[in-house]
Formats: sequence, structure tokens, C-alpha cells
Amino acid sequence: MKTIIIEDEFLAAERVKILLQQIDGSIEVLSVLDSIEETVSWLKNNAWPDFIILDIHLSDGSAFHIFSKMQINIPVIFITAFDQYAIDAFKVLSVDYLLKPVTAEALRFSINKLKQFHLQKPMIDYNMLAKFINSEKEIYKTKFLCRAGRKKLFVFSKEISFFYADNKIVYLVCADGLKYIIDHSMEELQSLLDPKCFFRLNRSYIVNAMFIGIIKPYINHRLKIFMKAGAATEEIIVSRERVADFKKWAKN
Repeated sequence: MKTIIIEDEFLAAERVKILLQQIDGSIEVLSVLDSIEETVSWLKNNAWPDFIILDIHLSDGSAFHIFSKMQINIPVIFITAFDQYAIDAFKVLSVDYLLKPVTAEALRFSINKLKQFHLQKPMIDYNMLAKFINSEKEIYKTKFLCRAGRKKLFVFSKEISFFYADNKIVYLVCADGLKYIIDHSMEELQSLLDPKCFFRLNRSYIVNAMFIGIIKPYINHRLKIFMKAGAATEEIIVSRERVADFKKWAKN
């Protein structure tokens, strides 16, 4: 069987590749892709694999945007950090899933199930799955447990100016400029935060709309974000592939 891995974390993608070879050496990974744009382009220009392994949160947004851009009629194994409510949705709609971090046992089970699934070739409406999940999730995280040295404290979401990642450590920065370490990845934060309030500008930054001060044009069709006084002194750049989505988000 042939597959592609769509995952924006390099180490996570490499782990899945290694596990696939351990489980079934005949599985060929044709490509590793890390964004919606790259995936759509690859699928338009290459012979399709037998199945796809797909992380729900990619570098340029939700993987479900892929299904809105083109009809996918091959099996998909999802990689997700969603909680039990979403897992139930996957089960109901007969779609395989893996919870991060991916384990050999979970992947082996999914591959064995996939082999039976692949022979039957049923049609799955992935857009329906996306709507089902989005309609279920209405409650977002309102507070975060943070670390400052040996101390721990709660910071409420409405007090957070932005999150940023630096050398695999994720920080939240409050409106007054104080920053704390949190035990969540940037990908996890995307599913925990209310998308009406928070937006991921690039691989390293997620900002709160309440604390955006000024937005200016920047080179190569990008945007530069200045947070309100006290929250940040550094420049935050909206990556080029996210500018269009940012403008739509800003208007809603």
C-alpha cells in the first residue's frame, strides 16, 4: 500500500514513518506534506495513494479545508489532539483516528482496520465530519495553568495577549507583558482556544484579537502586527500563506 503523511511537525511525521515500517514494511510513504496548500497541490499533480495519514491542525489551518477544496474518496487516518467528544464522532462516521502522541499499538490497530476498510472502499463525506465536529465543540479553554520558576498559577484566556513558541517551549504573554511557560504545544492550543478570539499568525505565534494594536503591510505580501502597549515589543509577522485567512478572520 502507498500513503502520504500530512503533518506539520517534522519529528511527529518521522515517528509515523518509522512506525509504519515496523508495522508493515510494504507500506510506501510517497511524500510528507505540512500544509493545506502543499497537500492540495500534491494531490492535483500526482497519482493518489491508497490512503492518507492526516494531522487535523496544519501549519496553515484546519486540515478539513482540504476537503472543501477537493473531493477526497480514499480512506483517511486522522491524527488528532481532540477530546472524547470528537473521538465519538470519528467512530460514528467510521473514520480511523490516532491520538497524539502516536503509539505503535494504536497505529497497528488502525492499519489493520484500514486493510479491511480499503477493500470495501466506502465513500466518506469528510465535510459532514467537519460540520459534525465543529457543531459539537462550543466550549473552549478559559484558563491555563502556568509556570513561573517553581511557582504555578492560573491565567485566564481573556487576560492573554498572545502565545509563542521558542525552542519547543511555549509561553503565554499577558496584557501587562508578563510571560509564563505552559504545557501545551501550539497545535494543541489551536483546538483549545476560541477561534473567534485567537488566530495563529505563523508557526510560532497565536494572538488574541483584543490585544492587537496596529496592523501594517509588510514585504512579500505579508502583514506586521503590533500588539497593544505593554504586551509585546517584538515584531510579529503574519506568514504569507495565512494573510488571506487572517483578513477573513479579522472581518468576522
